Amino acid sequence: MFADLSPGRFVGAVALTVTAFVSAGCGGTIDGNAQPAIDVVPATSSAAPTTESSTTTTGKPAPTSSRGGDTDFQARVGDCVALGGTVDDATIEKASCGSRSSNYKVIGKARTSGDCVSDRDNFYAETLNGIETGALCLDIDWVVGGCMDVGGEEPSRIDCAESGSEPVKVITILNDSDSVDSCPDIADSGFKYAERRIVVCVESL
Repeated sequence: MFADLSPGRFVGAVALTVTAFVSAGCGGTIDGNAQPAIDVVPATSSAAPTTESSTTTTGKPAPTSSRGGDTDFQARVGDCVALGGTVDDATIEKASCGSRSSNYKVIGKARTSGDCVSDRDNFYAETLNGIETGALCLDIDWVVGGCMDVGGEEPSRIDCAESGSEPVKVITILNDSDSVDSCPDIADSGFKYAERRIVVCVESL
């Protein structure tokens, strides 16, 4: 029996504000917002295991969009970032994928956060005078065999021997699957990305 952990767990915006001056001499405010969207709510899956074939991979498939609006923070699809901060003071910086500091991967770029795929884990958006100018669509930087603590304000990579509020080890990542019942027996839960039909199978530590 598996727990189905579907997107929607990390809720609450964080923001970074910087001031920009346009050439006409008027002041404008650029706000960077990271709006987590994954809400991991344990729910027992009662569905029978899927009969569809699933492909095991070491990461998410290529995102659907690499073009978006403009953001002061520059990142490409496939880049990883360290996202943190508070509601009033977001922090974002580039990080090596799979590294200790990396907690999210850029899976797409969009004109606005609302244009990101609906099952993304998070997004980072910037606004100019209250209007979004661009967004980075983010998923947790899952690494097969690696461990994450998903119990805090933001996910954080941990050593598998460490404790945490909700530590999990990634067992495998399934593409073309919509059921955590497809996960191997060692996994006791899974993060399901329904729109993209991806399941991240994890073992609670």
